Parts: sequence; C-alpha cells; structure tokens
Amino acid sequence: MDPDRIEAAAAGDGARQHRRLPEWLRRSLPAGNAHGSIRTLVDELRLHTVCQSARCPNQRECWSRGAATFMIAGDRCTRSCRFCSVQTAPPLPLDAGEPARVAEAAVRLGLRHVVITSVTRDDLEDGGAGHFQDVIRAVRDRLPDAVIEVLVPDFQDRPGSIAAVIAARPHVFNHNLETVRRLTPAIRSRASYDRSLSVLARAWKLGAPDLATKSGLMLGLGETEDEVLEAMRDLRSADVRILTLGQYLQPTPANLPVAEYIAPDRFADLRAAALDMGFRRVAAGPLVRSSYRAADAWPGGAPAKVESNLCTDPKIKD
Repeated sequence: MDPDRIEAAAAGDGARQHRRLPEWLRRSLPAGNAHGSIRTLVDELRLHTVCQSARCPNQRECWSRGAATFMIAGDRCTRSCRFCSVQTAPPLPLDAGEPARVAEAAVRLGLRHVVITSVTRDDLEDGGAGHFQDVIRAVRDRLPDAVIEVLVPDFQDRPGSIAAVIAARPHVFNHNLETVRRLTPAIRSRASYDRSLSVLARAWKLGAPDLATKSGLMLGLGETEDEVLEAMRDLRSADVRILTLGQYLQPTPANLPVAEYIAPDRFADLRAAALDMGFRRVAAGPLVRSSYRAADAWPGGAPAKVESNLCTDPKIKD
C-alpha cells in the first residue's frame, strides 16, 4: 500500500476498519486477579504503562502473570505516528521521582527482566536520554541481578543521547524500525527509516560486545514480503541481534486500518528467513510485540524467573 492509499484508508474506509478478526487472533481471557493487582500498583505508584496507553492486545495475559511495561517520561508524546494510540500533546516536565517508583514497582513484581520504554520527547535537548539513565540506575540499584532492556525513541540520532543510554549499561538496546522503507513516511511521524538504522548501528558500536541490539517490524500495513526481507537485511547490516515480527492491529478508529492479516505460517517462514540471515533470536507471530516474552529472547539465557511478558503496544512502539 502506498502512502496515498494509506491516507485514503485512514480517512474512512469503514469496511476495512471493522474487518472481522481471524481465528488465530482471538484469545480467551486469563483467570486470576493479578490483573487488578497490577492496576492497583500502577495507580499507587503513579506510573504509566505502555500496556494501557498503547492498548496492547496482550495486556491481560501479561498482567495476569504479574508483569507490566513501564513507560517513562510521561504519557504525552511529541509525535503522532499513524499506528499509535499514545496521546499526542504538549508534554509535562520530567518527574524526578519516577526512577525510584519504577524500581519499586519492579521489586514488588519480582521481575528478573525489566523493560523500560518511553514516549518520544523531542522537546528535550537530550530526548529524555538522561531520564533513561536515571531509571536504569535506579532499577539496577534495587535489582542488581535483573536483565534490563530499554526500548527507546530515535533521539533524533544524537550521538550524545545514545551514548548516555549505553553508559547506563542496559543489557538490551531496542529501537523499532516499525515498517518497511516505502511506508515509513506515511506511518511514522517525523521518523526516518535510515535514521533508525543509524541509531541501532551506533548503539551496537558503543555497547558491543556486552550489549544486545534489538528491533521490531509490524506487518499488515500493506508491505510486500520482499520489502520485509529487505528491511530484515538492513537490520542485520546495522548489527541488530534480536528481531520481533508481529501483526499490526488498529488500536482505535482514528488509527490506520489493517491492510492484511498475516497468517501464522507466513510468520513462521519469515522467522526461518531471519534466522538464516544471522539474527540470534527471532520472535514472530500475530500477537508478538516488541517486548513480548522479552526474557525468552535474551541471548544471555533466560533468568531464573521468566516473568517479563513486557509488551509494547499493538503498534509496536514503539
């Protein structure tokens, strides 16, 4: 689908927006009361989760297992990507107490693999990189043995911002390419395909060999399989080690409609192709999100308690 057709579809193709979900995307609700417990914890500590803000379809599953994704630097994004349901609005000042509260939540949840993401903060000189540093260090201070994964915006490819995050020594540096080159201008607000590749390559050069770099693509926006394979090759050229592939799901009527539902066997074929290209870990499937079962994709081996089903929205934020 080219950008003009995406614009037309977003303007009001009601039939596509209300397309019935295929069977493989339907799921039963998990039992138990952990979901309510996490909601209470998040409210008590005044935290934001991408699970809620981005309307992730895996939220109930993740929360029923006692895990949630922490979205730092507020819940207002300075960009307005067409696939994302996180609100676009003038952001509030950074909360100096947030790092300690994120760490407290991670402790109470007993996490051994913690994923930290954020809204995009183009209003800040460093894009929020210093705040990422503070949160990473606060979590490490409370949970020194935990694996820490960050899912970052592009920081406008500022070398100093990327270096600041790497200096805090996360184990996994994740930045999502999101979609193929052709569709990027119509889908990602103020983002650049090549800039994202540059961010990932820069992070690897700064953090190797102890750092694992990671990225994700969402499928079903009108891309061709050849374009997906090209994007995967570009990510490998940027030294990305971990790849996630998931189905785009329209989070609200205001977001882009789904162009195509990708069958599970096609995800399996793409996973095999990605492994052949040299990715160390690949998670691919209709409900995979950028940090879905993140601990399982950690190249260093899953920690003792794999309770980090830390999902990143039905758009992959991402």
